[in-house]
Amino acid sequence: MSEREIIFARIREGLSIKAHAHYGDGLPTTEEHRGVMPPVGASIEEQLALFAKNASDLKATFKLVKDASELTAELRALRDTEKWQRVATHKSPLAQTHSAALGLATLVADDGYDKHDMEQCDVGISECDALIAQTGTVLVTSRSAGGRALSCLPPHHIVIARREQLVADLPSAFALVKRTYGVSYPSMISFITGPSRTGDIERILVLGAHGPKKLTIFCL
Repeated sequence: MSEREIIFARIREGLSIKAHAHYGDGLPTTEEHRGVMPPVGASIEEQLALFAKNASDLKATFKLVKDASELTAELRALRDTEKWQRVATHKSPLAQTHSAALGLATLVADDGYDKHDMEQCDVGISECDALIAQTGTVLVTSRSAGGRALSCLPPHHIVIARREQLVADLPSAFALVKRTYGVSYPSMISFITGPSRTGDIERILVLGAHGPKKLTIFCL
């Protein structure tokens, strides 16, 4: 079978799959959305386990740490293993404090920066708005993660989250954003699902194509 025939066969296969039922003239409700999305456990333990599994499947690293001391130890171990020289962070209680504990040259995004300096940082450490169990996604905004570039330019992005920031699914995440910011939405809202990747060339998965090659998520 030629490449052309393979492509048309896949198109025919796709067209044979029946679409989800239309919801009428109005917008679908939250429960109707949930009816076509993957199920999520009811308990916090089930949701943590699901987030950990999804993150692992996406080539991200997820670790639940019991306190600030354990988090500092984990970060220092990564520093020593990966030979970090420079770290980028932002002014927030968790990110800035733990970045300072590394004893490295530090770029603070809130103070203004040159994009080339940001690119030279080995790691970017930020907070987030939420962790979404359903998809293993980290929700960040320009307000929670130190602007737009901190989560994109350094080759390793580290997210520090709190356990209470875990939400079950995407409707819960959108509700959280609305509840947090009201009508004053941040200039950037991003859903980070695993490290940056592409499979455009010969369907070979390449990490770090358009952003960080590594994503590590610590949950306190």
